Amino acid sequence: MNSFDWLSHMGIPSIDKFDIVEVKFKGGRKDYYRNVDHLHLTTGDPVVVDVPNGHHLGYISLQGELVRLQMQKRKIKDDDNILRIYRLANQKDIEKWEEAKNREIPTLYRSKQIIDELGLQMKLSDIEYQADNSKATFYYSADDRVDFRELIKILASEFKIRVEMRQISLRQEAGRIGGIGICGRELCCSTWIHDFKSVSTAAARYQNLSLNPSKLSGQCGRLKCCLNYELDTYMAALEDIPQIEKPLLTEAGAAKLQKTDIFRKLMWFSYNNENNWHSISCERVKEIQEMNEKGITPFDLHQNKEKGIDEEALRSTLELERLDKKFSTKKKKKKRSRSGQSGSDSSLPKSSNVSMDSEKNDDVKNFSDQERPRSRSRRNRPSRSNKGIANDSSNQSQESRSNIAKRQNKSQSQGEGQDNKPKSKGKRRFPPRNKGGQNKGDSND
Repeated sequence: MNSFDWLSHMGIPSIDKFDIVEVKFKGGRKDYYRNVDHLHLTTGDPVVVDVPNGHHLGYISLQGELVRLQMQKRKIKDDDNILRIYRLANQKDIEKWEEAKNREIPTLYRSKQIIDELGLQMKLSDIEYQADNSKATFYYSADDRVDFRELIKILASEFKIRVEMRQISLRQEAGRIGGIGICGRELCCSTWIHDFKSVSTAAARYQNLSLNPSKLSGQCGRLKCCLNYELDTYMAALEDIPQIEKPLLTEAGAAKLQKTDIFRKLMWFSYNNENNWHSISCERVKEIQEMNEKGITPFDLHQNKEKGIDEEALRSTLELERLDKKFSTKKKKKKRSRSGQSGSDSSLPKSSNVSMDSEKNDDVKNFSDQERPRSRSRRNRPSRSNKGIANDSSNQSQESRSNIAKRQNKSQSQGEGQDNKPKSKGKRRFPPRNKGGQNKGDSND
């Protein structure tokens, strides 16, 4: 049973310090004792305390003002019934207590054999020996009342101790044994819960949980205590959700409730037990209920009246217009980009275009596939001013004439029988490149 002293760092006057401390025993059992001798105690110290007909050993689990709050919570009165602390436990006390603890497991096994021999309908779960080794408490669970008078006589004569039988519930039994829950943490009943409240299946219904016993039950075999943790939140959220006592009447059919989402405020209905579910808000459900009470049946769960053909036609035309706009904008962009490229080409002056066309035709006529024109880089240059264009065009014409004359002489010397290639029809501007032939031409030059 973990506990945290959240007032330990506060400077509380020592004069007004609460003189009752909380002591922890085996299995998470806790009790309160008075520090009469004003011993200097800290959390975790072993102490020897007074118990009826002897003494016992435990550990300090809480002290200070938090003990007062815990006593108020458990409704324990601060009176003379609270026993005292004898002293801090020494090594001899701890060794004697360890010897008494070593007797617990053999006693448990032998006691179960005796219970089976007597045929008693009870389950023995744990045994706790007192530190002075004079008394033992037997914890058991049973569905009905058990007559264990004969059992007490046999146990007392065999183990030479005083016997106390204490019946506990299944939840308390799981808390004493301990374990790991389905959430992956230590069981709540073995860490912090000491007051077990009743849990019913109504808590699972309010939270829309499936009523599966294997999932709803804990290690004790009873319903999980954590079903009550969020129950108040669900009950507050259910106040805004209408109660459905009969199906909702619509022209499409009677709508039956299938599912409710409490926090999203949505409810799912189906027409005539169909597989298709329709979700509507809680406000819409209240509206349909009011209409049914007045004798009015809406068209369906979402609409009060049937929509006309004109509205559907308008909706379809609007969708078609959206699609047309979507695809028309893309085509316009492409056309604009192409027109921009053509406009950049048209920005060149006419004189330069004419000269370029003439050079192209001459080159196509006289150049072979193995030769590459050298004036191509000049054609791709951007346009200049008018004066620069005129000078460049005159220089280009002179160079092209001289180059043509030289190439004609070479072609005549190589062979007059070779036919010139046919003119291009405008599909290609330049002959195809041939790297091998180009290298040969360079070597000839």
